[in-house]
Amino acid sequence: MHRVPFVLPCLLGSLLAPFLLAQQPPEWSNWRGPAGNGTAPAAKPPLRWNEQEGLRWKAPLPGSGCSSPVVCGDRIFVTTAIATDRDGAPAAGNEAEKPPAETPPSTPPGEGPRGQRQGRPGRGAAPPSKVHVFVVLAYDSRDGKEVWRTVVNECVPHEGAHPTGSLASGSPITDGERIYAFFGSRGLHCLGLAGKLLWSLDLGRQRVRGQFGEGASPALHGDVLVVPWDHEGASFVAAFDKRTKKELWRQSRPEKSNWATPLVVEVGGKPQVILTGTQASPGYDLRTGEVVWSHGGMTENCIPTPIHDQGVVYLMSGFRGACLQAIRLAGAVGDLTGSKQVLWSHDRETSYTPSGLLHGGLFYFLKGNNGSLSCLDAATGAVHYEGQKVDGLRTVYSSPVAAGGRIYITSREGTTKVIAPGPKYEELATNQLDDTFDATMALVGDVIYLRGRKNLYCIGAAE
Repeated sequence: MHRVPFVLPCLLGSLLAPFLLAQQPPEWSNWRGPAGNGTAPAAKPPLRWNEQEGLRWKAPLPGSGCSSPVVCGDRIFVTTAIATDRDGAPAAGNEAEKPPAETPPSTPPGEGPRGQRQGRPGRGAAPPSKVHVFVVLAYDSRDGKEVWRTVVNECVPHEGAHPTGSLASGSPITDGERIYAFFGSRGLHCLGLAGKLLWSLDLGRQRVRGQFGEGASPALHGDVLVVPWDHEGASFVAAFDKRTKKELWRQSRPEKSNWATPLVVEVGGKPQVILTGTQASPGYDLRTGEVVWSHGGMTENCIPTPIHDQGVVYLMSGFRGACLQAIRLAGAVGDLTGSKQVLWSHDRETSYTPSGLLHGGLFYFLKGNNGSLSCLDAATGAVHYEGQKVDGLRTVYSSPVAAGGRIYITSREGTTKVIAPGPKYEELATNQLDDTFDATMALVGDVIYLRGRKNLYCIGAAE
């Protein structure tokens, strides 16, 4: 008699949990946050923490991954690749994408797209020989307990990754109803909020420069998923219906390996897909895939994601050169070389791996993959400070974020610097955790979710 009132609410809660979760808009739906520029306007994250103080919880993570967490309601979603001890045959590559007779030029010794000087000179790791399991996981944001894990693919990867990279570097996306996880050559996958795999799509095999590994994330706008596919074979960008996985269009790209994530913005009421590239950075019509405009000037190995604000898009790259461009989108048609659409450009100390941060009318970016910070006026390109050394930051692959009147920058070595936004550099706090960090923070409410190589952290005062 006394068990029925207890069991029934629990049962109903279990059945209704995915439905109730779907009614809440995602607080941090993709790796660059709700505004797509690294900011969380409504969040008020903490200022100070370490391993002993300021942590709500720390949860161990299986496998290996560099992807950033996304948050919806009381769920945190991450992806990972777990190596097994099982032997298997490597996944076959596309016949049309066999390696060329000559190896593409390598990067400087030991420097891959994730920048750390490790591993074989100019190369990624050798192809794995064991089966890897590719997994999407959900954690409870209240206590860090694993809620579910779903295997979306099992195979021996045909290529490895740089020692500082991973086989799960593309970040997931959620629209509050589903999760979309992109593992590149291991497929694009759609899951329900309760972890059920709804559909999967195999796009082939990428052949990445130097076997540095794959890492771009897809973009989502309305019912359309946009997937980038720049590599040493036939590169393209394609759009898919998020519900049915039907391919809507595919546009070839004259590009080699890039790791940039696309950005979708409204221009005159029409959505455009903007994707940086070494040969050209185009704006594509989201409905048709047709190129609306394009502009050159980026360096090799494009990684930073475009950022948009008030009708202007900011494009950046920083490998073997430096380039930052501000392009006005209204009226942008055709080749923009020499046009007034290019409001300003900057050719010094731009980022290689981290994306930039646009906050309060200022554009912040790191030099290469290190702790030298620059701050420019977003409207004019005027330099407020440049190459400012952020003491304590050695190597930075994650991207800076901002909320609550603060900017957060996390290094691989576990140091997070908190600085004040504004035209003058001012440090507010230094925080240290005992892990390696390549993923970008998710800022939600009064907490920070930070994915390390070993653990998932929830940083915030105890409730």
